[in-house]
Parts: sequence; C-alpha cells; structure tokens
Amino acid sequence: MTPPPLPVALTAAVGEMHPSRWGDPARAAALPDSARGLVEAVFGLDERPAAADVVVPPSGLAAEVLDALRGAVGADHVLLDDATRRLRTRGKSTPDLLRQRAGDLGDAPDVVVRPGDHEQVAAVLAVAVAHHLAVVPFGGGTSVTGGLAARREGYAGVVSLDLVRMKRLLAVDHTSMTATLEPGLRGPEAEALLAAEGLVLGHYPQSFEHATIGGFAATRSSGQSSAGYGRFDALVVGLRVATPRGELRLGSAPASAAGPDLRQLLLGSEGAFGVITEVTVRVRRLPAEKVYEGWRWTSFEEGATAMRTLAQAGLLPTVLRLSDEHETAINLARPDHIGGPDAGGCLMVVGHEGEPAQVAARRGAVAAVLAGLGGTPLGEEPGRAWAHGRFDAPYLRDSMLDVGVLVETLETATFWSRVPELYDAVRAALTGVLAGEDGASPVLVLCHISHVYETGCSLYFTVAAAGGDRPLERWLAAKAAAGQAITAVGATITHHHAVGTDHRDRLPAEIGELGVSVLRAVKADLDPTGILNPGVLVP
Repeated sequence: MTPPPLPVALTAAVGEMHPSRWGDPARAAALPDSARGLVEAVFGLDERPAAADVVVPPSGLAAEVLDALRGAVGADHVLLDDATRRLRTRGKSTPDLLRQRAGDLGDAPDVVVRPGDHEQVAAVLAVAVAHHLAVVPFGGGTSVTGGLAARREGYAGVVSLDLVRMKRLLAVDHTSMTATLEPGLRGPEAEALLAAEGLVLGHYPQSFEHATIGGFAATRSSGQSSAGYGRFDALVVGLRVATPRGELRLGSAPASAAGPDLRQLLLGSEGAFGVITEVTVRVRRLPAEKVYEGWRWTSFEEGATAMRTLAQAGLLPTVLRLSDEHETAINLARPDHIGGPDAGGCLMVVGHEGEPAQVAARRGAVAAVLAGLGGTPLGEEPGRAWAHGRFDAPYLRDSMLDVGVLVETLETATFWSRVPELYDAVRAALTGVLAGEDGASPVLVLCHISHVYETGCSLYFTVAAAGGDRPLERWLAAKAAAGQAITAVGATITHHHAVGTDHRDRLPAEIGELGVSVLRAVKADLDPTGILNPGVLVP
C-alpha cells in the first residue's frame, strides 16, 4: 500500500499566517452551514467581526540602535513596516486573538530582525546587550501560552528575532540515523527535506503546518504521533545555542553520564536562556504503509483502560487518541462535520506506520488486546477522516469567535491513577465559571487523550461557551479556575503547550520555590542582563 500523503503540500513554501486568525489566510472562512444551526441552537449567534485598519504603535528605537542591528544582519533584514511587525505580535491563543480582534496591538515589536545563521544571531544578541533591548525569538508564531509577549518595561525596545531565514538541512547521517536542522524550518518544510533523503521525523502537532523546528525544541512539543515517534524532546540528540555569554554545543553521543544533561536546560526554555540555532534529531526511514482505524468504547474510562493496557504491554501504535463522550458526540474527532450517525460512546483512533509486515503484526496484536477489552472495531473510515482533518480544528475556532462563541483549549497530564479525578476536577472548574452563577449559560467541555505513557497520559480539553461582552475576562477566569484544579490534583500545568506568561505564575506550585531559584540562577548565568524573552517562563 502506498502511504497517504500528508494533508499539506510538502514541496510548497509555507506562507505567513493570518494576522488576526489561525493559519493560511486563504482558508479563513465563515462558520459552515453544517455547524451554524447547531451553534445557534446551543449558544446563539452574536456576530463579532475583528477590528479593521488597526494601527501598529510606532517603533521607539533610536537610529543608532537600528544602525547597529543593520550591521549585524544586513539592512535588508531589519524590518520596521507595520505589516511585518503586526505579524510578529503575540501568538495564536484565544486571548491573543481576542486582543488582536479588539484592535489591541500594544505588544508589537519595535523591529523585526532576521538573522541568516548562528553568527548573526550572536551578533544581534550582542547589540541587544549593548543597548538593553528585549529579544523575542520567533519561529512560526503558534504559541498559545503568551510565549511571544515579552515584558517591555525597563528596556529600550523589543526586537522580534525572526528565524525565518534559517531553513537549511545542515547534515544527514544515514548510518547513525540523525539529521541536523536549522530552527526556522516549519514542519512541512523539514519533512520535505528529510523525505528527499528517504527519512521522516514524524513530529505532527496540531500546529505542524506553521510551527518550526526551533519552536518544537524550545517548547518541548509533543505531536499527534507521539505514541510511535516520541515527544520532540525525546527526538533531540544535539543542540547549538547562542546565548548573550557565548555558544553552547550540547550532545556529543547517543547517551552520556557526564553530569546532568544540559540539553534539558534548553529544551523547554522558550527562548529565555538562549536562542537555538541548530537541532540534531533522531530520524527514521519513511514508512511504506500507514493505516488509521477507529474503535468505539462504551465509556471514556474503558477506553482509557485500554490505552493504559497497550502502553504497559509495550504495544503502543504510532497514533493513539481517545475522545470522551462529549467530543465524540459532536464529532470533533472528525472536524469535517459536527454530529452524525456514529454519535454515542467514545471514539478511539489507532494508527500504524512502518513496513507492511511490521504494520500487519503490530496491528493484529493491538486489535487482539482492544477486542479482548471490549472495544468495537469501526474500520478505516473514521481513521482516514481524522487523518484528513487532523490540523483543521483551529480554523473552526476562528469561525466560532466570529459569531461570539468563546472557544479555547488547555492541556495537562497526570498518572493513570489520578486521571478520573483530574478529568472531573477540570470539567467542574471550567463549567463552574463559564456557566455563570445560575448555571444557565451553555458550556461545552470536551476532552481527549492523545499522548500515552506507561505511567500516565495527557488530557486535552476543548471549551466552548457564549463569549458575552467580555470574552477575554471570562476565559481568563475560567483558565485560572482550571489551573487551580490541576494544581490541587497534583497534575502538571502543561504537557506540551509550554509555560509562556499564561502558566508562569503557577510554575512555583509545581516545581517549588527552590526549583524556581534554580531557573533564575540559570537565567542569570546565561543571560545576565535579562534581555532574552523577559517575563516568559521564569517567575
């Protein structure tokens, strides 16, 4: 069987995202008719178009600073125009988009600077130290936790360090099965370069079409195929990093006992400790076959037990995803349409990739376990539908915001024994805030498991509620309540979305004050003047 193509043209250049929506501007669309009736019945329709002709605040940088930046990267790569600066303002969380849609561009950088290699990154950092400029590394702009909104107070200006020019495949080692990539490569671009070598990275987060290699590393990203390929931090074997104090080269062997693994200081550091300029990753041969199929479970608990059984038996497929009853009922597991004849129970998507014999053997073994635990096979159609629309959900969010419906996501992770408690606590916290004091305001809280380990899993929640006149305040209150519930259960504040500014103040509750002091010490050593993404990650 010929493997199905990825749902993007890997050979095509990846363009800029929409300035006030998610993704490809050509795909921006009104709420589809198939969903409009349901949305109106549940939430009502309250047309809320985004503000038009919003003016970006003027750059406040002095001529001598701009001249120094031009000397570092060349005049053509120091950009001050409003359109470019607007596109580098914040990320793509619902709060980010609500601020954009309301006409708030107060976090726009003063300048966008585009280095071409490690040396130019280092030169920009030197200029930033000399003039005390805040520097925000920018990859694909897909942050959903406020990771691109640096603190401006106390700095001479804010520089967006746009890594878009750093898009090379620097080296391939077919014997060791590693590849070295520059950080500005977006997901489809990296996979296209590797595919030409007969290789695949296999990292497909929902942001895949626009997120970058550097961003994957800086946020400790996890993709939809994590069960088979692993989290991104597990794929990284080496890093090159530019810091205000000099260069770090990390990873000289597949494993080492030479002290703590310093790569882990940079993986997940969100640009606060240094700028990742090269990433060496473990790669695999292109799979000859891909098969995605559906299974149905009577309850979320039964499906989760099946996932745990597979993980602890060492039988994880490439893709393993379980939607709860609520997500299954409105068919967000199939973003092409809402509702349908398959509603009821819980839908599990199982995917297998590899050589045909390997796929057949693993598929048979997994199916035997799932059937033995009470799962009902649904064939390949649900799996193909999921694979076809696996990156589409954020576009639906924008269409819902257009009609006044607040939609956002959050994720966490915990050990298997705590999954039921965490699931109930987060749902109750979100519903309690968004339903209002009388409980009359409609709220949908959906959940799926998509990252599975022997010891636990991630829970990913999608929330929809009437936005009202103050949608941003409503969501921030709901997110705070959910964060408190997550901390109270002892789960993590983020499994793969990173900390940014949104989760920063909850980090001490997770790692303790001593842990925070360690982060501050690392920050002070690598970035003594505090120019790198100030206010992000480190409390």
